[in-house]
Amino acid sequence: MPNGIIVIDKPQGWTSMDVCAKLRGVFHEKRVGHAGTLDPMATGVLPVFLGRATRAVEFADKSDKEYIAELKLGVITNTQDTSGETLEERPVQAGREQLEEVLEQFRGEILQIPPMYSAIKINGKKLYELARKGREVERPARAVNIKSLEILGQQGKDLYTIKARCTKGTYIRTLCHDIGQAMGCGGCMASLRRTMAAGFTLEDAVTLEEIQAAADPAALLLPVDDYFKALPACTIRGKALFRAKNGNPFLWELPDGDYRVYGPEGEFLLLGRCEGGVVATIKSFFEV
Repeated sequence: MPNGIIVIDKPQGWTSMDVCAKLRGVFHEKRVGHAGTLDPMATGVLPVFLGRATRAVEFADKSDKEYIAELKLGVITNTQDTSGETLEERPVQAGREQLEEVLEQFRGEILQIPPMYSAIKINGKKLYELARKGREVERPARAVNIKSLEILGQQGKDLYTIKARCTKGTYIRTLCHDIGQAMGCGGCMASLRRTMAAGFTLEDAVTLEEIQAAADPAALLLPVDDYFKALPACTIRGKALFRAKNGNPFLWELPDGDYRVYGPEGEFLLLGRCEGGVVATIKSFFEV
């Protein structure tokens, strides 16, 4: 059975779930999950986890992400990007110098009101379902952290390329909308490409065409323990191995901290946390 991670360069027009459905067919594996939803309009890094590797999605989804977006000034839409209905157009009087000044107020921790066209649920209803019916509801602002934000280029008076690194839950189209509001002319997102997610970059990514053309698509999978390679590793055996495979804490001489734990044959067993010489399982990754 296929187990591992494959980083997809998601094509435009596909949902993240479309990609997962395609990979279920390619790998004949029902257990498929992704780390960090991308809108159909967006392209770029989409880490997908297959088989028992899906147990790592909860860790990967919390990581920082990096994007390159086109910011279109002077246009306000109902979706906060150019795929939506234009609500208003305004003249753009300010230039790059003013944009640089405005970006400063969006660096660090900020509050964002999630867009109506999003999958967030309010009272059990997805916002985009309400938006499609012409309804708008109050959404509580959420704290996100924009760790870096810079202008990469300018294409005409009203179109800029920006790069942002941010925490989970940040909406780049909302960021573009809010920057436009702060500029006084309005704005929206014209394109979006994710360049990093879950620690993976475009250099790690393959296209769906490359997967379909591969003689053995499973050879493209990264082992799930690669995601945790920043943690130290330890190998256990004997009674500790027996206890670990039964989900019980075990004794092992290690400094306190988190570890990748392997069996004597090199099989990745679990993520463990050692405190006072006792290792407890954070998440197991071996097949029972």
